[in-house]
Amino acid sequence: MIEYIITIFLAIGVIFNLLASIGLLRFPDVYTRIHASTKCTTFGTIFIVLATVVYSLYNWLPTHDPRWVTIGIHSALVVIFLVMTNPVGAHAIGRAARKSGIRPYAAVIDELEGKL
Repeated sequence: MIEYIITIFLAIGVIFNLLASIGLLRFPDVYTRIHASTKCTTFGTIFIVLATVVYSLYNWLPTHDPRWVTIGIHSALVVIFLVMTNPVGAHAIGRAARKSGIRPYAAVIDELEGKL
């Protein structure tokens, strides 16, 4: 039963990461590409690491080997650092693109300039 849960988590993570790759290839400008890459890879990595944590917990229960706890803790730390750094990196890239004059692809109202 636990193998099915791990497989489902891995499948969801791979699908999200695949969607991020497709978004990087298909979206027209840097802002939509940032959105695709940060949102999808964050969720994809969270599900893959969640599968790792479940797998380490599953292997730790019968043996009580501390190596499995270490793997689970390190995996949880990966998620924490990813959730903290991924939005900051995306914001920095978007801000740098904005400051260097890269405009969005679609004709949207630019709230910073107040015109089309």
